[in-house]
This record gives sequence, C-alpha cells and structure tokens, in this order.
Amino acid sequence: MKIFLIGIGGIAMGNLARMLQVSGHEISGSDENLYPPMSDALNEWGMKTYQGFNKENLKGSDLVIVGNAISRGNPEVEEMLNSGMEYMSMPQAISHFFLKGKKVIVVSGTHGKTTTTFLIHHILTEIGLNPGLFVGGIRRDGHPGFLVGTGEHFVIEGDEYDSAFFDKSSKFLHYRPYYLGMTSLDFDHADIFPNLEAIEIMFHRLTRLVPSNGKIFYYSKSKSLQKITKKIQHSPTESYSVNSKDSVMELVKGIPHSKKNHKRIETSLIGEHNFHNLELALRIALTIAPDKSEEIFQAVKTFSGVKRRQDILFQSDQSILMEDFAHHPVAILETIKAVKTAYPKHSILSLFEPRSATSHRNIFQQEFASSFTNSKASFVTEVYNLKKVNKEERLDVKKLVKDISKKSKVKNSFYAKDSDGLLKKLDQYIKTIPDEKILILAMSNGSFGGIYPKLKKILEERETI
Repeated sequence: MKIFLIGIGGIAMGNLARMLQVSGHEISGSDENLYPPMSDALNEWGMKTYQGFNKENLKGSDLVIVGNAISRGNPEVEEMLNSGMEYMSMPQAISHFFLKGKKVIVVSGTHGKTTTTFLIHHILTEIGLNPGLFVGGIRRDGHPGFLVGTGEHFVIEGDEYDSAFFDKSSKFLHYRPYYLGMTSLDFDHADIFPNLEAIEIMFHRLTRLVPSNGKIFYYSKSKSLQKITKKIQHSPTESYSVNSKDSVMELVKGIPHSKKNHKRIETSLIGEHNFHNLELALRIALTIAPDKSEEIFQAVKTFSGVKRRQDILFQSDQSILMEDFAHHPVAILETIKAVKTAYPKHSILSLFEPRSATSHRNIFQQEFASSFTNSKASFVTEVYNLKKVNKEERLDVKKLVKDISKKSKVKNSFYAKDSDGLLKKLDQYIKTIPDEKILILAMSNGSFGGIYPKLKKILEERETI
C-alpha cells in the first residue's frame, strides 16, 4: 500500500512511518519544516519527503495519515477531502495496522507515561515475550521508542491529547487496551481541555474499553483516579502504591531506599515518583508472567532509563548537569525532591523554561511558586512564546520568581528574559559558591534555547579554577 503522511517530520509520525515501512508499505510524506534528527532518519530509511505542502504530493497514494498538528486550509488536507481519499489520524493508523489481535498494554496518566511504558516493554522483552512498542521518547541506551514486535503483547504510551482536526477525542481511545495503567491525573493541556473534569471524562471513556478478562491498574493516591475507578463495572481493577501494604517492591524485594532487610531492587531510577512507575510496571509484568518473577526483577537492573528524564549530561567531583522533561508543577516538585534525595550533598540549582501550552498560562501561577522547594537557587526564563496566549492569561514570570522565594523558600530566585540571560545570571551566581558541590537541573519540554552545551562549558571551566 502507498501511504502518505502529512506532518511526517514529527517524532511520533516519523516513527510510525518507519513501522509502516518495515511492515512492507511504500511510505512518503511532507512537513512544513523537516529538520534533524527526524529529517536525517527519514533520509536514511529511504523515504520520499517533501518540504512544504502541495496537493500534487498526494498523487498515487492509497491512504493518507494526518498528524494532529495539521489543520483545515492545508492544501494537502483540502485535496485529500475533495478527492475522497481514504484517511486516518495517527492513533487510528497505529490501531489499524499494529494493535489488532494484540493484548495491548496502555500506559496513561499526566506524569510518568514514557518511563513506565519503556520499563514495561524492557521487562517483557528481557523475559522473552517480544512485545511491540510505541512511545514518545528515546531510551538512554539509544532505543528509539518504536518496534513492531512479534509477540502477542504491544506496549503503548496512552496520550490524552486530541487525535486530529477531524477527531478531537483523546488518542488513547483508539488503542484497544487489554491492560490499562493509570499513573496519575492532574489538570494539563490547557489549550484543549477547559478543566480537570473534561480530562476525567476521557479517562472514564478509556476505562470502559478494557475487557472483562483484562485489567486496570491505577495509582491509589490520586483522587481523580479514585473517582473514575468507582464507576467501573465490568473490568477488574487493582490499585497500587509503593507505600501500600501489598506493594510488590516492599513485599517481594524491598524498595531501593528501604532500610528493611529485603533483597533490594537494583535500579538507576531515583525518586518516589519513579518507584511508583516501577511498581506499576512490575505489577503488570507479574500479571502477564507470574511464573517469571525472578527474571522480571532481574530485568529492572538492566533498564537504562529514558533520555531527558533525570538525564545526566555532565558529571565531575564538584558538578553535575542534569536534564529533565518536567514542565508541570507536580513534576517539577517531585523531580527536585528526587534529585535532592539522591544527591544530598549537592546544592540544587533549578532552571525552568515555561514552554508547554499549559505552563505558558497562569493557571498554575500559585502552584509553580511552591514547586521549587529543595533548590538552593532557581532561574526562570520568560515564557517561550509571548504571542501564544494573551497577557491576561499568560504566566507572570516576574511575579512567579518573587513568589518562589516566599512559597518555596528559595532565597536566590532569578528572572531571565531568555536563555542567554539565564546563562549570564547562572554563571555569576555559581562564582559566589566556588567551594560547594552543585547540581544544575534544567527543566523544559523543549530545547531550552540550545542551552546545554553552554551549561556544560560553564561547569567544565569551573573545574579548572
């Protein structure tokens, strides 16, 4: 089949293109801006791509797959609709081509989806089940986050964001869950959801898709998930928490920081939020393969972690540079807490770029101010795109910086107009604490203005002083 992808340059769309190609289809596609690393990957895979949109690009295609960033008015979309061509959204295509007949493990939630999805896939792979995979990230050892798989299971990250301009329901509603994991539920995606209740509706719909011989796992401390699971009638449910009496890690092996005399799990993951992710992954794996518990726990030991999740980019005796995807107040709070627990002798210098659709807005103005606890100093740039929302709705970063000092009790809190301004203030501040061990934690769901090589240089120069 000849398949054309509109918006092929996105990571998820590009990965889907490769899976379709590996499955024997002839793939081509277009995007407004094709740039590395995906442009390089598409070229390496030998796919025909077009820079920009033109209705002529679709000629000869049997099916068109439309990315969720594509809207009406796009010349290729108009041609697709006018000509009556067959078309699908990205999640529809994933479901149609790869999820039929599979026992699909969907990992959903506001936080922890990517790490948990990778964890489950890694464990099931290590015990020989050869599952498929589709997740929006890259593993620290270079695994690209997609695999067709030959086994009966398929592990997929269940994103609650909408599917396409013609389908405003959440992506995860297309994913045919057999096992469903729900890690958390907080308000997010303020660009498409008006409130938390609107997101809860989507999660409730998701739970209704799980068959009676499948299973739903949910984090027991989430009030929203408690509310949703009370409505479930036909599918078995199981709540989890590392602090519960029936915690798999506590009873079977002991959590990594436990003082009890259990045989401990060896893992590179840090922080209680990641131990909850691990708890969920282990419960699902043990449900699937209860006779392979020793192999399952051994598999955790070899999990490398995920890029951009507490990812160490530089480390010396005196300095550490760590990158993280955190952009929600809950994620920022838990990430800083985890880092401080793991590196108690280091002063944590927290850097934050408000870049996501939600963090651009003032919805979490107060919550962000309380999220930087455990930092020695905080540095916050102006929102990434001032034109994205009007001033009345926009996060007031200057006020936020002042409030961080009060609510997070961070004495040194700095505002910067952009990443270059942040670098200057950070460099100046670091020179005032020459004898302290420091850990720079840079948090953004984007590129942070290409700041990382410059941060590394600052720390390298610090080592020579």
